[in-house]
Amino acid sequence: MTMTPQEVQQHFMAYLEATECTVIEKSPEHVTVKLSPQADKMLTNRPYYWGFVERTGAPAETLSFSFVFDPPKYDERLAKQAESIQVSQPGGGQDPLLSRYYGSAPVLPVIGPGRIQREDIIYGSRRLAQIWDASREEGKCVYLFEQPGEEQRPKTRSAPYEQWLGICFKVEFSCDLKREELHFLGISLSRKTIMDNFPAQLEARNMTPRLPENVHVRPAALTLPQAAAMLEDYLISKLGKLDYTWAEQAQIRLQEELAIVDSYYEDLLNEPDEEKKMAIQEQYQSRRSEMEWQYSPKVSLSAITCGLFHLCSSSNGTS
Repeated sequence: MTMTPQEVQQHFMAYLEATECTVIEKSPEHVTVKLSPQADKMLTNRPYYWGFVERTGAPAETLSFSFVFDPPKYDERLAKQAESIQVSQPGGGQDPLLSRYYGSAPVLPVIGPGRIQREDIIYGSRRLAQIWDASREEGKCVYLFEQPGEEQRPKTRSAPYEQWLGICFKVEFSCDLKREELHFLGISLSRKTIMDNFPAQLEARNMTPRLPENVHVRPAALTLPQAAAMLEDYLISKLGKLDYTWAEQAQIRLQEELAIVDSYYEDLLNEPDEEKKMAIQEQYQSRRSEMEWQYSPKVSLSAITCGLFHLCSSSNGTS
């Protein structure tokens, strides 16, 4: 798998926009931004600085970067710009008389908070991986409210909102082969109703992190740990009804591989030298353990993301 510079830029810009970074300059090959406090904390590895800011209340000064997504084209464009400057301003814009006697003065780098650092962002680069890690870390849990339309908003009383816990589970079926599935489930904290395809309930809704005006949230009958446990039990029960022929076939392949290992080491384990025999025995057990780890069928369940969603009860068909 690989990504084009345009795809890399699309992913990168989505994170910068989501974290409200300020765009200073943008081209098809690069973007220059001043990081927001949120992005600076996640990307620049300055815990002592941010600890000082939070302790003292000093105004924060975030860093600025030029992120280059297509280095060859960007460098080519910079070279053409430099040539144009030299043609239009001989001597690089310096005083001709001074340049004749002292030569061209080098451009000094800007240091300090105003310095703009360049980083090349290509598929496989450390910074792109860091952006993805930050996105996963910051996007694990969300807290959202449905923004009701005019037809849903009562005129004389506050609108009832129902709390839903949504969890996206990853199910991994593995042996010497591997398959993954995503299950996004939702449960009402007041009615204990479970929805199998919870994203379908969210697609047509306008969600916001801010509490809308003139609404009230119905009291919950379940705590969040109870609701999460019910979703996990529901999914485990659902997985228990699947066809596990693949696991039986994996067990057969495992026994075949173990038989090959046993056959190979059968004569070697008769080694008369006790020290050599112990080394062979250790190698034999290690090889069997590898085969069992690789071929034994396993099903693992983990939560990738979750969220607490406050949905208008009239939209859910409840009163």
